[in-house]
Amino acid sequence: MNLFRSHVLVCAGAGCVSSGCLATEEALVDEIAKLGLDREIKVIETGCIGTCDLGPVLVVYPEGIFYRNVTADDAREVANEHLLKGRIVQRLLYRDPLTSQIVQTYGEMEFFSRQLRIALRNTGVINPEVIEEYIARDGYEALACALTTMSGEQVIATIKESGLRGRGGAGFPTGLKWQFTAQAHSDVKYVVCNADEGDPGAFMDRSILEGDPHAVIEAMAIAGYAVGASAGYVYVRAEYPLAVKRLQHAINQARDYGFIGDNIFGTGFRFDLEIRVGAGAFVCGEETALIASIEGRRGEPRPRPPYPAAKGLWGKPTLLNNVETFANICPIILHGAQWYARIGTEKSKGTKVFAVAGNINNTGLVEVPMGMTLRQLVFDVCGGIPGGKEFKAAQAGGPSGGF
Repeated sequence: MNLFRSHVLVCAGAGCVSSGCLATEEALVDEIAKLGLDREIKVIETGCIGTCDLGPVLVVYPEGIFYRNVTADDAREVANEHLLKGRIVQRLLYRDPLTSQIVQTYGEMEFFSRQLRIALRNTGVINPEVIEEYIARDGYEALACALTTMSGEQVIATIKESGLRGRGGAGFPTGLKWQFTAQAHSDVKYVVCNADEGDPGAFMDRSILEGDPHAVIEAMAIAGYAVGASAGYVYVRAEYPLAVKRLQHAINQARDYGFIGDNIFGTGFRFDLEIRVGAGAFVCGEETALIASIEGRRGEPRPRPPYPAAKGLWGKPTLLNNVETFANICPIILHGAQWYARIGTEKSKGTKVFAVAGNINNTGLVEVPMGMTLRQLVFDVCGGIPGGKEFKAAQAGGPSGGF
């Protein structure tokens, strides 16, 4: 096994892909090979780092040097100057919009240092197509813990005690929804992940699926164990081809490793997953319309009750949460309900992911504790308004957190 002296992370979320990161990565890899550094330098393609307007982005570890707007020619310069000679390429560094100071490292940037990443803990850090990188960051440990040391009732009690609420907009207590599904009597139950993120300007769920798909897979398996379901579906909109590709790859890997399928961790528990791709109807983000679409019917909402927890997919009890909600489950199981409940406010625990866009210095994907004010988000995290202009207005772009 090679021990590399440096890792170069290339942001390959959909935003950076559209700005040309793949050409930047190719030039970097080619130049590293030409310089004979390919046994010393490892290039890693990650999910969304978060600084979407600065792409293509490179982060060089172990120092954490952050390069922004890196073209193919810039990548060659980084290889020759930084990776070969140890000279930081100053012109590619980030300049703080408030202080005008040059910031060298990822950790020094206000955009990152003021965030608390739980749902986004692995996005921009690991290669989402390499399951071993997910495992190295405690991946599938929460599933093992749940299956071997906890009952389904204990799992649900932990989620209830954490105070986690659904991140899809309604804010319904997650543990209570799990409890209702668990208490429903049926020979068959389902777990469904709503990844039909249709709000304008929103890309929170997409970025998690692209950058950390195993977090959702593992959480859905835990949910299946807790409520008594053996099958699950992820409903993804067709406009997210990269998310679909990486999620399917991750499902295949998880199945090969025995993390989903039959007799998981030798416990006799069975749970498997499939993807369903939506045709782009905005209304299918509503849970009953989504269920109808999975069943092959027209995606139309139906009156409730009965709720999906009692009568959902194919008339069977169905647990339905969105991507971001599932992305919080594994850390809660690993670190405990009280750890999570200490974050946020009295009635809204944990963190929230926002997709921030518009006339603002730092646009992109952020995760902050519940209770942070809009002013703090705009000025402290996102660097305020360009040119030092006054804040005028913000529009919430939908119930799930887009701005």
